[in-house]
Amino acid sequence: MKIDIILAGVGGQGILSIASTIGVAAVKKGLFLKQAEVHGMSQRGGDVQSHFRLSDHEIASDLIPMGKADMIIAVEPMESLRYLPWLAEGGWVITNDQPFINIPNYPEESALRAELNKLPNKVVINADKIAKDLGSARSANMVILGAAAPFLKMDFADIENAVREIFARKGESVVEVNLACLRAGYEFAQKNQ
Repeated sequence: MKIDIILAGVGGQGILSIASTIGVAAVKKGLFLKQAEVHGMSQRGGDVQSHFRLSDHEIASDLIPMGKADMIIAVEPMESLRYLPWLAEGGWVITNDQPFINIPNYPEESALRAELNKLPNKVVINADKIAKDLGSARSANMVILGAAAPFLKMDFADIENAVREIFARKGESVVEVNLACLRAGYEFAQKNQ
C-alpha cells in the first residue's frame, strides 16, 4: 500500500488538522508516513501546501515527484488547481468548491468551476455550507477529509478514531461536530464519485 497526497489550501483553513488526522490513523495501523514542510503557514490567508506520503513500507523521500500524486486534498478550489502538475494520471482531486478570495486577481468562480469540471476523477463539495449546517463553520476541513476518506486506502473507522483522539481535549461537543462533518463528507463522496 502506498498513497501520495498533496494537501493544499489557505492558512487557517485546517490543513494541519487534516494531516494530523490521517497521520494518527496511519501510525495506529503501523503504516509509515512522511510529510514535507508545510509552506505558507506563517501567514493566515497565505497559500499552504504539503506533501504527505503513506506506505506499508519505509519511505525514502518526503517529496512527491511531479505527476506522481495519487490525490490532491484541497480546502480551496484555486489551490486544488494550482497543484495539478503533481497529480498522477488517474489521480483524484478532492476539493471545497467555495473560494477563499485572498488575492486581488483571484480567478472568476465560473472559470474555476469550468477547470474542475474538466477533471475526470474529482469530488467537488460545498464543505463550508455542510459544516455550517452541522453547527461548526470551522469544521469544513473535516468535511473535506471525509470526502477524501474513500480514497485513502484506510478503514473509515480508523479515521473517525483519529478525529476523536485529536479533538478530545476540546470537549465532546467539538468531537461530535467534527465527526458529523467527517461523516457528511464521506457520504457525499460515496454518492458523487
